[in-house]
Amino acid sequence: MAPLLRVLDLRTSFFTSDGEVRAVDGVTLDIEEGQTVGLVGESGSGKSVTALSVIRLLAGGTGRIVGGEVRFGGRNLTAVSEDEMRQIRGNEISMIFQEPMTSLNPVMSIGDQIAETIRLHRKATKRQARERAVEMLRLVKIPEPEKRARAYPHELSGGQRQRVMIAIALACTPKLLIADEPTTALDVTIQAQILELIGELQARLGMAVLLITHDLGVVAERTNRVAVMYAGKIVEHAAPDAIFKQPLHPYTAGLINSMPGPGAPKRRLQAIPGMVPSPLDWPSGCHFRDRCGRADSRCAATQPPLLERAPGHWVACFKVA
Repeated sequence: MAPLLRVLDLRTSFFTSDGEVRAVDGVTLDIEEGQTVGLVGESGSGKSVTALSVIRLLAGGTGRIVGGEVRFGGRNLTAVSEDEMRQIRGNEISMIFQEPMTSLNPVMSIGDQIAETIRLHRKATKRQARERAVEMLRLVKIPEPEKRARAYPHELSGGQRQRVMIAIALACTPKLLIADEPTTALDVTIQAQILELIGELQARLGMAVLLITHDLGVVAERTNRVAVMYAGKIVEHAAPDAIFKQPLHPYTAGLINSMPGPGAPKRRLQAIPGMVPSPLDWPSGCHFRDRCGRADSRCAATQPPLLERAPGHWVACFKVA
């Protein structure tokens, strides 16, 4: 069977006064039904733009998909009309954004914001949508859901606002949930609660999850597959055990060595030398070559393809046997 979501050679650019910014430069990624895939990488690697490309929420006028396909349930989402995309977005594919305070409408009650999604996609009456909104608040474990449904975003804590965002995203029982740094700006205890909640709801509803994060500990514990992204490309894609026990791409190894872990007090953390290149002018060949100690002339001349080097372990590197 075909995967639930198949991204094929996706290319997304932003057209600015400085030139074309190639934010996503040939991403290929599959997500199976019910699977959790973690997408990791440094800030600016193109993770969020990849997610926004999937649901076609790019900045109007400047950002657009310039190549590749996004296939979901047999449909190429890059080719469907905007009206069709509105029916898919929030209904079959939902997204939780990084900062709920900027995503929630400050002058609408929490209940009305959840009900709006339900009325749009499920053609429910106002009363049915309101009852479903309260039910969703209860599902995401917000206390006194009837009372909180009448509250406004500024009256809730950061953790409660993020739970509201999850309630909105799941109100129509989507097949795929995209969670873009869902615990940003939350304290550690609340982060764990939010991630646990997403896991519980995924198991209950049977949906797939694309979890975008910079936290390698989270992906190690909560994902079925991990995709490592660098400078607009997927450079490694495998099961968490394979990624953390035997990373094959030098960038993946660099990420793991730069993060604190169980052995952190006994070893010196290693920074990845250099800087992420500008998407206005990606280097020729491998985008990581200027920061890689193993690069040679072939790496500068040719872009390495993403190939399966071991069962289920895909890597884009010429130096992997």
